Amino acid sequence: MEGGSNRPADVRVLFMGSPEFAVPSLRALAASGYDVVAVITQPDRPSGRGGRTTAAPVKVAAEALKLTVHQPSELRSDEAFAALAAFSPDLIVVAAYGKILSRRVLALPGRGSINVHASLLPRWRGASPINAAILNGDEETGVSIMEMVREMDAGPVIAQQSIPIGDDATTATIEPRLAELGAETLVEVLPGWLAGGRKATPQDESAVTVCSPLRKEDGHLRREMAAEEAERAVRAYDPWPGAFVLYRGQRLAIWRAHVEQDDAVPVAGTPTVLDRRPAVAFPGGWLVLDEVQRVGARRVEGSAFLNGERGMFAGEIGLA
Repeated sequence: MEGGSNRPADVRVLFMGSPEFAVPSLRALAASGYDVVAVITQPDRPSGRGGRTTAAPVKVAAEALKLTVHQPSELRSDEAFAALAAFSPDLIVVAAYGKILSRRVLALPGRGSINVHASLLPRWRGASPINAAILNGDEETGVSIMEMVREMDAGPVIAQQSIPIGDDATTATIEPRLAELGAETLVEVLPGWLAGGRKATPQDESAVTVCSPLRKEDGHLRREMAAEEAERAVRAYDPWPGAFVLYRGQRLAIWRAHVEQDDAVPVAGTPTVLDRRPAVAFPGGWLVLDEVQRVGARRVEGSAFLNGERGMFAGEIGLA
């Protein structure tokens, strides 16, 4: 960390990020006076039903800040590395960029590379930490600012901040809070870390948990899930990939649900009606569907859905 000025305007930062989670960190660095010499983000991609090409949220934010944007399709080649090296960064800051950085990229800046990660490391290293924390019933989550190493999310931790996970928390409600918390923590600790006065702490390898990237099919509720786990999955997979079951052979998305505990429920997947709402049996209780959505339709209350079904919720419910 030694050598070079610690004044923000004298620190050349190469920022790497893509989704909405990364935007507050980029804005905070710019607002704090750091010299953000370039923003590296994912290429524009088709999105939505129409397949219209869409820019990553970080690109939109960077252009609004009048920052240089670079969108390489890969970082492994000599040409890609040379393009990064041309920016002569003192520091790389990463927030949900979406690609693993090579050793030579991590070693490029003279003052190191750091990452804003949405978990309390070493818990939930990987690509879906917020989803994993909710799905597994964690009581709290948070952000970690860490020094980057070649192994994914394994570097020493500079600082952490935590928030509780409420009983009604979803990924959609938690992620913006963590994005802002990560940005605040980043700019708070960065001056001391750059000056060498704030040291990073190695992670406890015996406490590591890992989460994988989510797939669209992960939202399909599984037969072996306990009722409480199924309810957490509804919250964990909001907004993506969205929890669902198959009803009459078609996807029925579940956006809100609660559990009615019952140790004597029939076989998993059995449908019924409870308190004028559709419900599905899981081990340990009923998952009562408070808000659902058919394919191509809008979200409706469970009671309104039943009205369209003439008050019935019967037939085979498809679970994974």
